[in-house]
Amino acid sequence: MKKLKNEKELVKKAIADGVRYGEDRGVVEFEATDSAELKIEYIYRLLVHDKVIQPIPEDQVSQQAMRHKLAIWASHH
Repeated sequence: MKKLKNEKELVKKAIADGVRYGEDRGVVEFEATDSAELKIEYIYRLLVHDKVIQPIPEDQVSQQAMRHKLAIWASHH
């Protein structure tokens, strides 16, 4: 897995876009106290469920892999 040039900024964008996506769908309401890790996992699983992104093989799912996948998603929309 090759790190993207501006992956940190893309992860922040993915979290913001993912929170908006989930709340617009009415499936989640994030709290200010929710950790970035919690948001990343929820957004990743929601996008996989909605078939917006391809899932990572379950035995390879990690915080790092989910961050990378969401950064790629954020860079394409």
